[in-house]
Parts: sequence; C-alpha cells; structure tokens
Amino acid sequence: MLYRILRRIVRTLVLVGCRPVIEGVENLPATGPVIVAGNHLSFMDSVLIPAIALRRMTFLAKAEYFEGSGLGGTLSRWFFTSMGHVPVPRTGRRASLQSLELALEVLRRGGAFGIYPEGSRSPDGRLYRARTGVGYLALASGAPVVPVGLVGTAELMPIGARLPRLRRFTLRFGAPLDFSEHLGQERSARLRRQVADEVMEAIGALSGQERAGVYNERAEA
Repeated sequence: MLYRILRRIVRTLVLVGCRPVIEGVENLPATGPVIVAGNHLSFMDSVLIPAIALRRMTFLAKAEYFEGSGLGGTLSRWFFTSMGHVPVPRTGRRASLQSLELALEVLRRGGAFGIYPEGSRSPDGRLYRARTGVGYLALASGAPVVPVGLVGTAELMPIGARLPRLRRFTLRFGAPLDFSEHLGQERSARLRRQVADEVMEAIGALSGQERAGVYNERAEA
C-alpha cells in the first residue's frame, strides 16, 4: 500500500513537473519475471523508471542510502525502502555475487528487477560497455529483458547535486529480448558476454548515446 501511494505521488510530480516523453511502456509485461535494463545517467533514474512503469520494480541501491543518521538519513532510508529498493555493499566480488542472488530471488518470485548493465552512472553522458551480470540473470532465470533508454535525466539531478530539478526528459521502453533458448547456460562466459552486448546494443538504439567502447571504471567489476 505504501509503495502504491508513494509511487502515485512521485508519478504525479514527475508527469506534471517534468512533462516527460514516454514511449513503449506497453512493452513491459504486466506479470511474470522480467529484467528491466537501462542506461544510467542520474541518481533519479531509479526513481523515474519505477514511477512510470506499470508494475512494481526492485532495484539494488548502495548501502549508504540506508545507513545515514539524522533526519536526512531517516528520510533516505524510508524512501528507498518504500520504493522497494534493496541495500547492497558496492565493493568486492562477494558483493557482486550477493547482488546477483538477490536479483534471482526477485525473478523467481515473478517480480520485475531493474539493472544498469554499465554498473554505475555515466560520468560523461556516453554509453559504456556492459558488465555481464545482466547476461547471467537472463540465462539463469529465462526472464525476458526489456531495454530502457533514458535521455536528459542527467540534467534532472547532475552528479553532486543535492536536490532534483524540474527538467523534461525522455524514457523509452524497448521490445523484450528473449534469451530463454539458452536457459541454464549462465556458466558460459561467451554467452554471458553475448547477451550483455545485445542488451546494450538495444539500450543504445533507444538512448542515442555515443558509445564509449570501454567499461565505466567507476563501477565495480
């Protein structure tokens, strides 16, 4: 109930205040497991996608958002918990494995899981090479992958800004990508790489970003 109320409030504020261009939201399945994979330009991306989408979505969020003290820390913890985000540490192989297990748990329950294949926000607006976690999830779960292209969200809340601004942005949901014919082959590094590259190609077609051709080194491997 709290999620639905908060989502409705955020959605109304976004639609009225930002007047976004929204395309292809009907491509997101209404039920069943689905991986929603987008480019990452702003802190606000994890707020905007679930606010606009027609179903509840789980994102991983860095643990610091849940650990602050004082009024600000309490509000941050309340907001991220209410939006269904899951705290995870951001460093080390153990953290990466924990993140994948949490994601698979969501998908096994028939939920929608949001992921940024680049691993972290783009520092310069370019689209970076995908990490292979999205390939692992698609191959291990058989869930379709819906690519998402965000345009203009960096201006909503630039890196380092404390509060969001009202700016128009574009959010595009692409057609689902189906990798279920390779279900259970998540141990294949070649297939994980192939899936990740295909997903990133679809994201790039939606976002129109220049390709960096390298990994975002701000992200953990």
